[in-house]
Amino acid sequence: MMAIDIFECANKVDLKRFVEFPYWLYRNNTYWVPPLKSDELKALIVRYNPAYDFCEAKWWLAVCEGEVVGRIGAIVNHAHIKKVGEKIGRFSRFECINDIRVAQALLQTAENWLKSKGMTKVEGPLGFSNLDHQGLLVDGFDFIPSIGSQYHFSYYKSHLEKLGYQKAIDWLEFRIFVKSVPDKAKRVAEVVEKRFGFKVVHFNSKSQMKLYATDIFKLLNEAYKDLFAVVHLSNKMTEYYINRYMSLLNPRFVKVVENKNKELIGFIIAIPSLSRALQKSKGKLFPFGWYYLMKALKNPKEVDLLLAAVDPKKQHTGAASLLIHALQVEMHTQGVEAVETTGVFETNEKALKSWRAHDHIQHKRKRCWQKELV
Repeated sequence: MMAIDIFECANKVDLKRFVEFPYWLYRNNTYWVPPLKSDELKALIVRYNPAYDFCEAKWWLAVCEGEVVGRIGAIVNHAHIKKVGEKIGRFSRFECINDIRVAQALLQTAENWLKSKGMTKVEGPLGFSNLDHQGLLVDGFDFIPSIGSQYHFSYYKSHLEKLGYQKAIDWLEFRIFVKSVPDKAKRVAEVVEKRFGFKVVHFNSKSQMKLYATDIFKLLNEAYKDLFAVVHLSNKMTEYYINRYMSLLNPRFVKVVENKNKELIGFIIAIPSLSRALQKSKGKLFPFGWYYLMKALKNPKEVDLLLAAVDPKKQHTGAASLLIHALQVEMHTQGVEAVETTGVFETNEKALKSWRAHDHIQHKRKRCWQKELV
């Protein structure tokens, strides 16, 4: 047996190797979608990522005979610990070759560090926030992921189970087929608008859209605050995500709803599917990555649903139906044929019922795992 050595990432060179490992691991896989290397690297570096204001993190590489064969991170999210009142650590960005010895060495390293920080339980894979890497694919390996999701090899599930990890919760993902705008949906939207005086705001430019960005994140914090593994996004975190994703949005696929006082009560954000474009770019913006991404943003046949939320005090009003109808009309007008949702918690019956009401397939499932640290 060849020795497996675990090295902590001590500098930017190590972190680059950490980021680049999945590109080698999935090099022959037709479904994996590479993230942009520059964004991934900055997310790990303290001076670029404001999540380090409330998180501690370590990153490690597994090396065998001079070759990287795996990676893992561990995060102590103090904001989440304060919220739940339990010392729960996180493992993050776990990837390895199909060798349980490598998986065990990596997970044990993360667990040991978390225990040294006083953690009594570990959950993962989870990132710094719910807008970071979260969940491990356990079903749906023959489908390409959306930009808001991830792909993993099927052997990870077996390795985690053998190493004592159990299911914490699952996310379900759907593919919705857009064939027409139902007459019933139109009638419901008209009733909601008239009864409550709501108005859908449409955007033609990113400058118009950016005026609502801060309020969107405020509403996101309020609507998501009680969900599993979610932490409040600070002003610095809000600015971080706005800067990271704003350039990739097509304003036509962002809709918000206001009340009579022009107060934001709901939003839905979709994005033209960039998965194939990211595969072509191989994780780099230059020299041709920007071309593939910009081309994908125009006249898409598929879009990815990134985020949606309604003010909890207004969820009984039908505002969600109004948002979905507005997006449906836009997609139908633009010739979109299908929508990929991001993960919906298996416990969120209201959201699941909403998506199942459309022509759909439920094709992917991601899982958060947990283990007691003893």
